[in-house]
Amino acid sequence: MNDSEEHTTSPALRASDTERDQVEEQLQHHYAVGRLTLPELEERVVAAHEARTREQLHALLKDLPDEVEQPASHTHVIDSRLLIILLCVSPPAALIYWLICQRAARRRD
Repeated sequence: MNDSEEHTTSPALRASDTERDQVEEQLQHHYAVGRLTLPELEERVVAAHEARTREQLHALLKDLPDEVEQPASHTHVIDSRLLIILLCVSPPAALIYWLICQRAARRRD
């Protein structure tokens, strides 16, 4: 790791307004799903806006689970542009593509 990478990932670095806003959004999410009470949310939001370092911001979230976005279920939807191209180039291929998409949709249901 070079000096610039170490410098940018150090938790002792001063926090930016954007980072404070991101922490506030995360706290609001945790309140919305019931992990924080309103007084806890208010206290942590105030602390986030008063935080000077990334370490202080991290401390406000350390007892809360990391919210990793769950990828949307892989749903196969007909790509209308592809279908149009296939219709122009090879109508039988377009029909096969459409049938495969319909079959996949029925299996999901």
